[in-house]
Amino acid sequence: MVPTPQLPATVEYEPHVGLTRQYWRDIVLGVNDGLVSVFLLIAGVVGGGLTSSQVLLTGIAGAIAGAISMAAGEFLATQSQEEVLDREIARERTHIQYFRAQEVDQLYDYFREMGVREESLDTVVAEFSRDDETLLNAMKRLEFGVVESERRSPLLAMVMSGTLFLTGSLPPVAPFLLGASPSAGLAMAAVLTAVGLFAVGVVKTKVTGNNPVRSGLENLIIAGIGGVIAYWIGALVDGALG
Repeated sequence: MVPTPQLPATVEYEPHVGLTRQYWRDIVLGVNDGLVSVFLLIAGVVGGGLTSSQVLLTGIAGAIAGAISMAAGEFLATQSQEEVLDREIARERTHIQYFRAQEVDQLYDYFREMGVREESLDTVVAEFSRDDETLLNAMKRLEFGVVESERRSPLLAMVMSGTLFLTGSLPPVAPFLLGASPSAGLAMAAVLTAVGLFAVGVVKTKVTGNNPVRSGLENLIIAGIGGVIAYWIGALVDGALG
């Protein structure tokens, strides 16, 4: 048995993220995508010379279209991934039923790679292959990386992605809802989007443990560069069209 090291006074037991862990991708991507894509859209059309009402209409249409696209895409992608896993698990059941010896041999390789000592392999493999269901559970985790508590609901992923995209689209659209001029609205949208992006970066670090300032600045830099590019592309297109 490996001895337990003495716990330093500065170290506390930190619980895991829990059942929301598999949805953090949707949370961060949804809000970030709403903030960035709608702000870039607004920057582009302001650069293209649209009026405030036209910018507002474009922003609302972009937010709704983006949310629907995001939700539908996340549903289809998650559902497809889950269907692939279900098919692989069904295939694994067949392998265990008709080719059990080969599946047990694979356990030796997996546990060897995990660092189990050679003299302990027979005992470990025997325990994990004592019946078909136990062997299947072991292969699901070791061969496919499937842990039931980590699997994602396509419906929940869809709702979260679409709703959070709409939430993220509010800051860049808000100034034009209040009737701001194109230039003033763009400036306010840039500030609100920057605050939103920085906040997302900081919140993300509550899970990742990274530096919150660095994470927030990464979001800001990416969106800032994109905003400048979108604005000048809009201005160039407007100039080219006369």
